[in-house]
Amino acid sequence: MDRARHTAVKQPPSTPKVADGLTRTFEELFELEHVQLFRALYLMTGSTQEAEELMQDAFLKLWERWDRVRDMENPGGYLCRVAVNAARSRARRLARAAGRTFAPLVPEDPFAAADLRDELVRALAELSQRQRMALVLTDLMDLPADQAADLLGVAPATVRSLASQGRAALRASMEDDDA
Repeated sequence: MDRARHTAVKQPPSTPKVADGLTRTFEELFELEHVQLFRALYLMTGSTQEAEELMQDAFLKLWERWDRVRDMENPGGYLCRVAVNAARSRARRLARAAGRTFAPLVPEDPFAAADLRDELVRALAELSQRQRMALVLTDLMDLPADQAADLLGVAPATVRSLASQGRAALRASMEDDDA
């Protein structure tokens, strides 16, 4: 009788990862990574359109190389590196086109509500591109400083410094808006 009860128990749905911990299909990786990647790119760029385009380009590059990427220990890390590199390249290209140091524009929010999310997005837009990227990688994506440093092409101490400066600027900006 116990045996009959055990066979009737439903098993939980299988997770998108297989027993060895590797994601085996592109679709599984997409489901696991697309929301977090979009959010990170949005915070880096300040634009939903640009974040969406960068995310699509990163997934396309991953798809083109899926036969090699699939067996990597961390295909999500490769995806993140591709997306961050594309964001950095785009920022450099815009800076060269402008002929001056890249200064991100504060995106206009058509629903300029006074809630915390909008206030934070605006405060992030005031940070330098490097500070914003360091903050997103270390605080939002929870990457250690050495991995974030590899993605940004700087030393780990620089990432920690940029993130610290960014946090201080965010605090000051948020306090100014409250006053």
